[in-house]
Amino acid sequence: MPSYKSARQSDSLLAGASRRDRFGEWVDRHCGTFFIAPAVTLILIFAIFPTIYSLFFAVSRVRFTPDGLKFRYVGFRNFSKQFFGSAEVHFLGRTEPVHIIGMIVFAIIVIAILWWWVRSFGKATWVGMIGRTISAAMGIFLSWILCASLLSGNSIGTLYTTLFYVFVGCAIQFVIGIGLAFLCSQPISGKNFFRVVFFIPLMITPLGIGYAMRMLADVTKGPIQPLLGAFGLENWIWSVDAWSARFVMMIGDSWQWIPFIFICMLAALENIPRDHVEAAQVDGASSFQIFREITWPQIVPVAVTVLLIRMIEAFKIVDLPNIMTGGGPGSATESMTLNSMYIWRANDLGSSAAIAYLLLILTVVVCASFFNYVVLGRIRRPSR
Repeated sequence: MPSYKSARQSDSLLAGASRRDRFGEWVDRHCGTFFIAPAVTLILIFAIFPTIYSLFFAVSRVRFTPDGLKFRYVGFRNFSKQFFGSAEVHFLGRTEPVHIIGMIVFAIIVIAILWWWVRSFGKATWVGMIGRTISAAMGIFLSWILCASLLSGNSIGTLYTTLFYVFVGCAIQFVIGIGLAFLCSQPISGKNFFRVVFFIPLMITPLGIGYAMRMLADVTKGPIQPLLGAFGLENWIWSVDAWSARFVMMIGDSWQWIPFIFICMLAALENIPRDHVEAAQVDGASSFQIFREITWPQIVPVAVTVLLIRMIEAFKIVDLPNIMTGGGPGSATESMTLNSMYIWRANDLGSSAAIAYLLLILTVVVCASFFNYVVLGRIRRPSR
């Protein structure tokens, strides 16, 4: 009898150990899920759920009542108002009349886009063709707005003001940032001091940068006032001219974000193996040849990733235009995000949510196109 009980106890112990082992193996297999579950939960609570809930605002007319918010379904009326209704000029800009130059440029752009789209047949999957079709349609639409507004002598709206900050601003910031990173990666004296100095603006809040740039750009008491007086521009005020206001806004945004590009590109440059550069120098290669053939190919994955991150951030610019000009003169410096905020302050929550969704669609299409056709295209090219 004792031997029978001991056998049962040993069997139960083995079964328990086997269950613990299986549970441990199961935990090991799913440990990745357990680690990311808190982050995914927070994203679902604080990002995805509000995004989906805001869709009800975008397709509704929202009124404040003593009992809370009252929704009335209006379909896509909040969206169509931005393209064909009362907010068309504010969002798209003036598109009439269209000059012959605008029509010619638009025709050239459409032919180029359609040629690229037709060439994609047979080279991409059906999913890729859907993406290329969306990119081509967006490119044709943006080209028409550009040619009908800016290239026809008309004013642009918040759509192209935002794109101006994204494309022109990010391009200038990238060139200056990578130039400063390249200089600070060279064996020069005092480079550690300049690294710290160039990084300081990134640690300042956008509110502080906005007020600092507003003070620096003051044409009556600011530091540039003597320079303007020397050129006979005492009565020139940048804030009353649309394009000068946009450029001043871009300067302030560049001063804030160039350090981000600088520090990322500096890390990439300093990780390049020195033996490759030294071998090229021994072979008699010039500095430009070394940068083009050795340095740039090794840092381009970091460069395009940094530029993509910066573009996503540029689409959300709101602090500087709000502080420096309040979106003026008129709505010349008003981004889509700032426009959405102003409409939200006016208690038109449906139109504000619609503009936010239009910005989301624009950001996704532009950044996804950049990632697929530039980032992935650049990564795949060397392997061919």
